[in-house]
Amino acid sequence: MERTVFPCPALRMFLTYCPDGSLVEVGQLKPLMDPFALRVEGRFHAGEELQDPESFLKAELRFPSGEPLPRCWLDPGYASAAPRSGGTR
Repeated sequence: MERTVFPCPALRMFLTYCPDGSLVEVGQLKPLMDPFALRVEGRFHAGEELQDPESFLKAELRFPSGEPLPRCWLDPGYASAAPRSGGTR
């Protein structure tokens, strides 16, 4: 008998879709954290029935607290633009 393995619920993240404030469940975090990926697949979290997956622009997603996604998840050049620590001598 073959077992069906479901993704670990702890590896899911809920984000807010900025255009309308809806909650979106993202099940694959790797594309979410990949600065070269512009979109991520998720599902609106509404009602009792499981919604169909949709593609969301990462730029239109925020944390439910209202904070934006980290720049390192959105901008492939974030490391080269970051201020360097340390003083001049």
